[in-house]
Amino acid sequence: QVLLQESGGGLVQAGASLRLSCISSGDRLRPARRLGMGWFRQAPGKAREGLSCIQRSDGATLHGASVEGRVTITSDNANNTVHLIMSDLKPEDTAVYYCGAGLALKCAPVLRHPSYLIYWGQGAQVTVSS
Repeated sequence: QVLLQESGGGLVQAGASLRLSCISSGDRLRPARRLGMGWFRQAPGKAREGLSCIQRSDGATLHGASVEGRVTITSDNANNTVHLIMSDLKPEDTAVYYCGAGLALKCAPVLRHPSYLIYWGQGAQVTVSS
């Protein structure tokens, strides 16, 4: 089975930066080395929003318009870990942050439609204080 585990959430002040990490594990049919990964967030009462994504096939990345210029996504393939670095945090960035994964993942459709993914972590709360 595919398992995803986020870490790095917490309480931060506005203007600070944060690094979230997601470690993945797979199985024989869905090995971690074949999983494309994405980061998403969901604030109370709002839909899940795509933030950033990296394709395993070619390493291409894509970011959501709402966070473009403030996020970087990197992949540590040796450790099956993907990091999201987010800078200049604002109170409206407060949400639960999730990593999601899929085989043959293509970033453009997945960021627009998070429901396309079936593998999710449990989420990490990020709270930004003003």
